[in-house]
Amino acid sequence: MNQPADARVLTIVLNYRTPALTLRAVETALKEMEGLAGAITVVDNDSGDGSYEILTQAVQERGWSRVRVLQSGRNGGYGAGNNFGIRQGLPDGSAPDYIYILNSDAFPEPGAIRLLAEYLQAHPQVGFAGSRLHGEDGVYHQTAFRFPTVFSEFEGAAKTGPISRLLRRYIVALPEPGEAQVVDWMAGASLMVRHRTFEDAGGFDERFFLYFEETDLCLRARRAGWLSVYLPQSRVMHIGSVSTGMKSWKRIPPFWFDSRLWFFTKNHGVAYAGAATLAHLAGALIFRTRRLFRKGSTDQPVHFLRDLVSHALRCAWHRRLVGRPSAASV
Repeated sequence: MNQPADARVLTIVLNYRTPALTLRAVETALKEMEGLAGAITVVDNDSGDGSYEILTQAVQERGWSRVRVLQSGRNGGYGAGNNFGIRQGLPDGSAPDYIYILNSDAFPEPGAIRLLAEYLQAHPQVGFAGSRLHGEDGVYHQTAFRFPTVFSEFEGAAKTGPISRLLRRYIVALPEPGEAQVVDWMAGASLMVRHRTFEDAGGFDERFFLYFEETDLCLRARRAGWLSVYLPQSRVMHIGSVSTGMKSWKRIPPFWFDSRLWFFTKNHGVAYAGAATLAHLAGALIFRTRRLFRKGSTDQPVHFLRDLVSHALRCAWHRRLVGRPSAASV
């Protein structure tokens, strides 16, 4: 592969009330950036807990000359925070060749960042290159996906063998690829994007507060002619859901429903968004009917279907997205 020695990489690490983890992620990324031109920007997403001061002081004390800490000034969500850091460019004000988005709870293993840069350098038609994410136990975290559709909504809710086999081409979560593979979109915990691709796609849509923003960005880039490639050789350990608190959710927050509805509405239209919700309800009816004859519990969050329907009805009534909070854990 071509060596990306002359290509400049801007690594963005978004912090929200996880300064210790963020510093650990930055330290790991800094080591993996050796031999690569570029810099690391830490964006504090208006944590309000002293994170900005802690991060700034730690970077100064450790003498990390390639790292700078910026304050976004507002918690506009994942996409807004990353957009802010990317718009600042490199420390000299110039634009990077590649943007590497790294979660504050993700830690690149040896060669992980370089492999992504090398792949983009060698494949000019590829806009995104994503890593294999795995937990502290080494177990694969779902990273590669298809775009959500009406069919995937139905299949995902039905969770029934015959239906899943019939609609296997529409299942969102792809089986773990064993080699480099073109996919629809990838998790943003460790994702490198060509700067030109990011600009062509228009950056993250800041109407997504959290979730679906990578999906939407990759879809817009695909429509502009760019490919997304999953690279299993680039390995990153990912704790997962630390700043968002998703693992402890007992009930899905309103902003998730906002993001889901906006993704379908924006990319496919209002009628399609409604059809996607109806497809999910139809699939859920099948699943619940099956459960009448089989024991076992569902892993679905509390009141999920009720919240899905009530959110859709409220939005239809007001003809806009509602329930988006002014601040949340990002």
